[in-house]
Amino acid sequence: MAVEETLFMIKPDAVAARKVGLILAEIEKAGFEVLGMKMVRLTPEDARRFYAVHEGKPFLEELVQFMSSGPAVPCRLRRDDAILFLRERIGATDPKEAKPGTIRALYAESKGKNAVHASDSPESARTEIPFFF
Repeated sequence: MAVEETLFMIKPDAVAARKVGLILAEIEKAGFEVLGMKMVRLTPEDARRFYAVHEGKPFLEELVQFMSSGPAVPCRLRRDDAILFLRERIGATDPKEAKPGTIRALYAESKGKNAVHASDSPESARTEIPFFF
């Protein structure tokens, strides 16, 4: 296993629901080292740049509005196999499909308000981490 860094972000819905501490506790219990963390308020322009990979997809406008609707908490994390392990730990995008005990099964409201974001590949992590850190 290789030590990797990844981006993890607690989205505005989970921040508004006061679930930041609970979610961070799950991350630390899973063995992640928090290398950086801050609270940000994305502008619509910043949200569009961050999610540029979704340009042209029908859900982009809703995602941009949602991600700029309130504060979010991006975190730079590290551990062995961080990217794959974190993706498994957060669960499916739709919390109804997420395995029990995953972050989204525990804390997400819906497919659109799914509590967290995590880099989906080493390439994404290399782009997403510098966006915030």
